[in-house]
Amino acid sequence: MTIRSLLTAAAVLCLTLAAVGGAVGGFVVSEGPAPQIRPQRQSHLRVYFHDIVSGRSPTVVQIARAARTNASATFFGAAYVMDDPLTEGQEMSSRLVGRAQGLYVSASQRELGLIMAMNFVFTDGRYKGSTITLLGRNTPFSKVRELPVIAGSGLFRFATGYCRLTTHRLDLTTGDAVVEYNIFLLHQ
Repeated sequence: MTIRSLLTAAAVLCLTLAAVGGAVGGFVVSEGPAPQIRPQRQSHLRVYFHDIVSGRSPTVVQIARAARTNASATFFGAAYVMDDPLTEGQEMSSRLVGRAQGLYVSASQRELGLIMAMNFVFTDGRYKGSTITLLGRNTPFSKVRELPVIAGSGLFRFATGYCRLTTHRLDLTTGDAVVEYNIFLLHQ
């Protein structure tokens, strides 16, 4: 091997290592000790979720529908987006504490079974600016059901837990509903 070949190989090796090193190093913003994680707190919140399908200002709208959804008793294949009010009490006139923003999809062919992915965005009171994220299965015709809490932000950072859902009102003609969410959280 000639000196020229060795120098070329060395240059290629150096450039390759520099490129790889730069790519790997590009992910590191800063290094240091991990932040101290405080002991977890336990919280119980109760809010009322107002799912308004009817009227001039619905808070939930259909965004997709499968070809066979119309023939399905469970609305299988229908997808909805929501921006539902969360209130302190059962009535819409009670204090607004946040919004439930997300999606739900009818995912069962045998019963009304929804896959729900949503954030509870708190807009008033002690938790203003904080969120919790829920993801799970909801069977609205069951008396009581549970949804997992998988994350949170703000005062609910590192949140985990679950919600117990109870339907207080369901209008089968309009589809409008009021659901009580009892939320049990572990968080920072």
